[in-house]
Amino acid sequence: MSDALVEARDGILIITINRPDAKNAMNKEASELIAAALDRLDAEDDLRVGIVTGAGGTFCSGMDLKGFLRGETPFVAGRGFGGITQKSPAKPLIAAVDGYALAGGLEVAIACDMIVANENAKFGIPEVKRGLAAAAGGLMRLPKKIAPHIAMELALTGDFMDAKRAYELGLVNRVTSGPALDAAIELAQAIAGNGPLAVKKSKQVIAESGEWSEAEMWQKQTETLGNLFATNDAREGAAAFAEKRKPNWTGT
Repeated sequence: MSDALVEARDGILIITINRPDAKNAMNKEASELIAAALDRLDAEDDLRVGIVTGAGGTFCSGMDLKGFLRGETPFVAGRGFGGITQKSPAKPLIAAVDGYALAGGLEVAIACDMIVANENAKFGIPEVKRGLAAAAGGLMRLPKKIAPHIAMELALTGDFMDAKRAYELGLVNRVTSGPALDAAIELAQAIAGNGPLAVKKSKQVIAESGEWSEAEMWQKQTETLGNLFATNDAREGAAAFAEKRKPNWTGT
């Protein structure tokens, strides 16, 4: 059985870490399969949104320590840990978290653009408890997602937080009593119904604008959006609104 499963469903690419017996601990094979799936997400025009989830009621418990002891590293060149932490796809990506998202598992989740979690989910970067550090993005990315002093506490104590607390801190978008994947698909469908070029460019501005100075931000936004307002989809969106119908997006 493959260590990661990939399914295209109505414009949504669902990527499932498939090592439930190991609590979906990330290994080299799963990382490579995830990286390939993200390449596919960006390459295929009919795919609009990606979802990363885990099989068997757990998202990801982090790096496969048994593999680590054998000398295996679950990193992909140019993509990072899990095939995702260093390079995000151009299209939106949602983490659907059931159970534990710990260590590298949390780093995979926060590398996504949005997180949907079951109410019983747990989040944490407990690497310090093993003499390690959350070096796959956790130490750098988490303080940008939540208050830095809260991120500091999580990094230095290794303590977990539940989905309710993660939602209160703004780390999680939605908390559900059912399977996280179902709620993530609902969110993905809402995104997939919008103009694909507009969605892609909007993600890019939000992702990159944190590094722009106030003096350059308007020029940078104009450059990033390019000719978006002159595209066929822009005209189609306006026409569909005026005619009270569903838009027929072409991605042009």
